Amino acid sequence: MAPIETLKRWFQKKDEAPATREAVGGPVNLRRVMPYGDQMNDGAMQLSFTLPLESSAEAKEAARLYVEKLGFHEVHVATAESMGAGFTYLVVFARAKHAIDFTKVKVPKADFEKLDFDQVNQFAEEKLRKHLTVIGATTGSDAHTVGLDAIMNIKGYAGDYGLERYPCFKAINLRSQVGNPDLVEKAVELKADVILVSKLVTQRGQHLDDLKDLIQLLKQNKKLNAPLIKIAGGPRITHAAAVKLGYDAGFGPGTLPSEVASFIVQEYYKKMK
Repeated sequence: MAPIETLKRWFQKKDEAPATREAVGGPVNLRRVMPYGDQMNDGAMQLSFTLPLESSAEAKEAARLYVEKLGFHEVHVATAESMGAGFTYLVVFARAKHAIDFTKVKVPKADFEKLDFDQVNQFAEEKLRKHLTVIGATTGSDAHTVGLDAIMNIKGYAGDYGLERYPCFKAINLRSQVGNPDLVEKAVELKADVILVSKLVTQRGQHLDDLKDLIQLLKQNKKLNAPLIKIAGGPRITHAAAVKLGYDAGFGPGTLPSEVASFIVQEYYKKMK
């Protein structure tokens, strides 16, 4: 069960209004959650940002006024540091006025049962009866492979084996800066059943542009295996965003290799039917 759902079911009773729970700082109304600083519901927050201004008393005052315009009160500029000619980095403390109803928070997630290493392999042996070829890459100008390696490499991470360790997969890590056309060609050449794309470079939405372009190329190529599982991952990737772009799933930071493996075998089985 997903952590956020577990939390809500644990603390929220069916007929209880409003939903509450106990914390070190006192009772928490889950229908009216606010940031916590020194005491419950004080709305205390820390914000940091850069203004295109020389570091000065006026720049600090501009930051304070700007944060007030955002709806905060009791605004205090804790520090202002020069970022070079014409730029100032600021850290601001302030109090928020608004609260959120946590009981209404819904986060779309990939639909699968979390299996361990042995269970994934058993599922594949009994239901799929074939090895799945999984190719992974970071694409375009993206040279970051830490996240991809954590999922693909035999060692995995946090004591969780990577996809290369699974007997049911033929996992091939194409590493970094793989052009989208090259990735599609490799998918055809290797007869890939699964494509796993990791994106870390996110400036100006570059990750979204690259992912959109890849989907279009995949749609246009008639030589690809079917079914073909398409997965996107990275620090700015959510399941909802990935599905909207045309992927089967999106996995963000903290995802374990076994979670990706569990999704792959179960999703492939669904598409086989």
